Amino acid sequence: MNLLELFLKGGLVMWPILLCSFVAVAVIIEKYVVLARANVDNKQLLMKVRSALSHDDIKGAVDACASVNAPIGAILKRGVLNFHKGNTAIKEGIESAAKEEIFMLEKRIGLLANVSAISPMLGFLGTVIGMVIAFQTIETLGGNADATTLSAGIWHGLLCSAFGLIVGIPSLFFYNLFVSNITRLVHNLEVTSEEFFRMLNQQDGAAQDMPSIQPKKSKPSRTVFADDDDIFEPKGE
Repeated sequence: MNLLELFLKGGLVMWPILLCSFVAVAVIIEKYVVLARANVDNKQLLMKVRSALSHDDIKGAVDACASVNAPIGAILKRGVLNFHKGNTAIKEGIESAAKEEIFMLEKRIGLLANVSAISPMLGFLGTVIGMVIAFQTIETLGGNADATTLSAGIWHGLLCSAFGLIVGIPSLFFYNLFVSNITRLVHNLEVTSEEFFRMLNQQDGAAQDMPSIQPKKSKPSRTVFADDDDIFEPKGE
């Protein structure tokens, strides 16, 4: 008996499980591509931006940011474009870009969490339906059903649980993997943004009167923006 025959033996509940598998595969591929693109050398980009800004070469700094197809490139580019507009404009530009980039990193990750939870439940539902059918057969035959008759309904139902777990377990694994990677990437964005602000303190122009930003000992993970600014906090999905 091949996989297709096993699938068809599971009944109607197998179709929602199949749909969940398609959703999971699509999200996994999409998030893999997005996160792979986001993994770049932030320090190297920051050095290029520093070199350009030290010569007051705004265009060169923008080009360096644009050459990096990653969230950090878009975030620093927004800050560089506001370089001569003052500290407030730089901060607002970085915040706006960070919101957009973090949203793209976290986009559709919730679908994977839903699939990892729903697929096993659908499988369990199929198993329950199979058990109901088996006991209905016993009632129909007046208690004279043999083991062969009962086993058919039971193992058909168990197929649903098996397929549900086959879809749910990898989905849960990739969800946790992606959440971990997103958390790390957001932390790197925060650290690089802090270094960018410190770098601006050493440049001429808008950053000359910018106060030095020091890490707060009470909250070492919040070093760039104010305590009430949660732009670099990943969503707890």
